[in-house]
Order: sequence, then structure tokens, then C-alpha cells
Amino acid sequence: MSRKPVGLLSFGVFVIIVAISLVVYALNVIPNLSSFMALIIALYGCWTVALAGIRVKNPEKYVRSAFSTFVWGVLLAALGGAWFIASIGVDLLYSALLLLVVVGILAVVSALRGFKK
Repeated sequence: MSRKPVGLLSFGVFVIIVAISLVVYALNVIPNLSSFMALIIALYGCWTVALAGIRVKNPEKYVRSAFSTFVWGVLLAALGGAWFIASIGVDLLYSALLLLVVVGILAVVSALRGFKK
């Protein structure tokens, strides 16, 4: 069984995300470079969540589990989203709330997952 080129796929998706973010920035949809970087991180987090779905269907030995990949994707998306919210001038309290809610939900899901075994 050959190893799938997930790294190459992720690199290609990253390049597409950067290109889309550049277009959005060039069209002045987002106000500054900080929100540009936040958008890249948030979108890549969404890709990582999708990658977790791919890993569920095709698990590989000696690779991060699908659940771990999913958690990292959610954290990246939340971090990018919180940074984006802060970069467009919304109160920092909303960014902190977003991060706290996401971390709390992930903690509960991880704990409940331990009860299942």
C-alpha cells in the first residue's frame, strides 16, 4: 500500500488559499495586512478540518489521528477568526470569547471521547 501525497495536496491548498486571500486583499474587501494573514490562518484551519475527514476514511499508520488533525484545524480556524475579528476593529472581548468557547467545546469533546473507550 503506497503512501498518499497528503503533504503535496496540503501545499497546493495552501497556495490556493494565499491566492484567494491576495485577491480579497487587492479588491479592498479586507482592510489591512493583519486581516490578510488572519484570513489565511482561518482558511487553512478549515482545510485542516477537511483533511481530518479524509484521514477518517483513509487512516494511515504512524500519522496523526483524524481527531487530532480535526482539533488542530478547529484551533487554527478559531485563532484566525479571532485575529480577523480583532484586526477589523471589533472589540477584543469578542475575540477572547470566540477562543474561550472553542477551547471549552474541544475540552468537553475530548473528555467525552475518553468515556466512550
